[in-house]
Order: sequence, then C-alpha cells, then structure tokens
Amino acid sequence: MSKLADHLSIGQVAERSGVPHTALRFYEDRGLIFSERSAGNQRRYSRSVLRRIAFIRAAQRVGLSLEEISEALVTLPHDHAPTKADWARLSRTWQDELDARIDALRRLRDRLTGCVGCGCLSLRACGLYNQDDQMAKFGPGARLLKPATEGGA
Repeated sequence: MSKLADHLSIGQVAERSGVPHTALRFYEDRGLIFSERSAGNQRRYSRSVLRRIAFIRAAQRVGLSLEEISEALVTLPHDHAPTKADWARLSRTWQDELDARIDALRRLRDRLTGCVGCGCLSLRACGLYNQDDQMAKFGPGARLLKPATEGGA
C-alpha cells in the first residue's frame, strides 16, 4: 500500500475539501489555515488542514461567524490534526450559543407557521410586523426574532 503524501497542493486541498482555491486563500489570509511554501514558492498544506477546513465549513453551516471560528481555531494546533479532546473542549464552548440559535429557529418556524396557517396575513395582527420601525432602538437586525434577553419581543 502506498504512503499518502504529507503535504498537499492547493489544487489537491480544493479537490478533497470541495472548497474553491479562492476560499482557501481567503482562509489562509484570515489565519484560519496555514501553508508552507515549496522551493518553487507554491503553497503546500499539511494533510491535517482538511480537518480544519471541514470544521470551518461545519461551523459556518450552523451560523457561526468567521471571527468566532477564528477565535476557536487559535486554540487548536495548526501543525497537526486536533485530538478528540480538543474538539470536545471546543464544542462545549459553543453549546449555549448553539442552543440559543436552535431556540430562535424554532420560534421563527412556529411564528411563520402560525402566520401562514391563520390565513389572514394581516399586518395589524402579525406578531412579526414592526410598524414604524419601533424596534430600531434595540439595535440592528430582525429584533422580533431574537430572544427577549437581546431586546426582542
């Protein structure tokens, strides 16, 4: 059986991860992933970068910002694959945040189902209608969909 190469080119990483090379360069510029340079000045990535990229993509899918992802990745080794304990520690730090997001999504789902289900679609009776932008004083975004502790209704 042949031994896998220790380092991968940017094209190989893009192919294996499903992430375009432009995104890989962006991640590298942001310090999310790291590469070395070959004698010909080409990027060479450690095979463990595939796990970091998978982590980045999964974190993005659940709504974490690149800043949050970056803060987490700083705590992980970049020269070898993180251990199971590393991942467990990291996931615990996001537990409350993810639970809050799940709660917000459930409330959104339930409110939208109620709006469509009632049949009236009246802005006078809609729990999501923000007449005269009254919620602006609580900050940006869809404030009526955020938990009450953040200024939502």
